[in-house]
Amino acid sequence: MPQTPSLGPRPATRSLHPVVVMPPGAVVLDLTRPASFGGAPSTEVSPPLWSIGRYDEDRSIYTQPLFGGARTVHMGVDLAGPAGVAVHAPLAGVVTHAGALPAPGDYGHAIVVEHVLDQRPVWALYGHLSARSLEHTAPGRVVAAGDVLGWLGDEAENGGWPPHVHFQLSWSRPSTHDMVGVVRREDRAAALRRCPDPRRMLGPLY
Repeated sequence: MPQTPSLGPRPATRSLHPVVVMPPGAVVLDLTRPASFGGAPSTEVSPPLWSIGRYDEDRSIYTQPLFGGARTVHMGVDLAGPAGVAVHAPLAGVVTHAGALPAPGDYGHAIVVEHVLDQRPVWALYGHLSARSLEHTAPGRVVAAGDVLGWLGDEAENGGWPPHVHFQLSWSRPSTHDMVGVVRREDRAAALRRCPDPRRMLGPLY
């Protein structure tokens, strides 16, 4: 699969735990092309079991009514693996929101955690989780780096996607267990200012 050079995330200044423990050789996807991932009615190609979807990528896969035919630019990083794989906190934080977003193409079950990055608060959304993740992690929970927040959900519970976690950062505190994860091209510049590159926590995945 084609890869892009790093966008230059800052090196970690503290010990960070992987959000998903990925095996060597996970494939970096190119989701700018049709039929390269699940979610579209015409999909013909299944993603590799372990794969990475890129931040700030203008994608062709968002065909569900949720996206209105206009939202295409992805504001998170996707980490894909088998359903049931653990999703970890990369560093200490406090869970601020948790809940379900069941519409086709939405996050399914999602958790938001407040962390500190560059000495300022940042909120991380962990989307497409299993339903039991919300039984395991509720608002108010204090987590340490490496703690299990939940698990990758299957297609029946994660909005209809192949199992993965959508990991997104925001400098603005969300009011609920949701963040706009895909924006219109004309909103891209503002979204990039609000949502820093997740590799600042995930490390140089690609």
